Amino acid sequence: MTSTVLLIEDAPDIRLAVRSVLGRAGMSVVEAEDGRSGLRALFSTQPSLVILDIGLPDLDGWEVLERIRDVTEVPVLILSARGLETDKVRGLRAGADDYITKPYGNQELLARVEALMRRADQRSETVDESFADGFLAIDHQSGSVWVHDELIELTPIELRLLAALTRRPGVVSTPQQLLDTAWGDPTGSGVDRVKYAVLRVRRKLAEAGGEEAAAALETVRGFGYRYMRPAD
Repeated sequence: MTSTVLLIEDAPDIRLAVRSVLGRAGMSVVEAEDGRSGLRALFSTQPSLVILDIGLPDLDGWEVLERIRDVTEVPVLILSARGLETDKVRGLRAGADDYITKPYGNQELLARVEALMRRADQRSETVDESFADGFLAIDHQSGSVWVHDELIELTPIELRLLAALTRRPGVVSTPQQLLDTAWGDPTGSGVDRVKYAVLRVRRKLAEAGGEEAAAALETVRGFGYRYMRPAD
């Protein structure tokens, strides 16, 4: 089956170049020249991956990324001329899966797109078991998570991250292990994705159960993260 990539980019020359590279690799590319049309195309095409520019003429890429993450966990690759570390961190923190700075090599772009698609395929398998310890409850069949009796909304990747940590309560998992388990990325590259996903889950836990709930996801400096049920 042909993979569909949604390219949200306002520069015609870049759209042409990306379409050519991915087309030769057997992918179908749907193009949008601004954020609003890109979001419409997201719903109508349900792509396998989104390539997103930040400097768009109407809705900027940051707002488009936020709206994408509100509704889907489709892999998002940011393709931007903004090469500052702060921009890359902002993208990863907002839920992007990868970030490439313009100008870029065509083979690098293709390799990263293929890697993101492979990881998405690997992590699409559902987790059967559920978890409950009197504080936190996870129902993997419905994708529901409760802190005490309050339901919280997690994205699929946030759910897989929390499941990986609660599978071994009190045991420290390294960022590389979590990338392999939750993201399906055994290479361990891009560990910042783990840090920002943990921050997002902590924020949601805090909204439901206060700072005590957020502290259930502990950072063990120099090693990784673990889940510890708060004391009664």
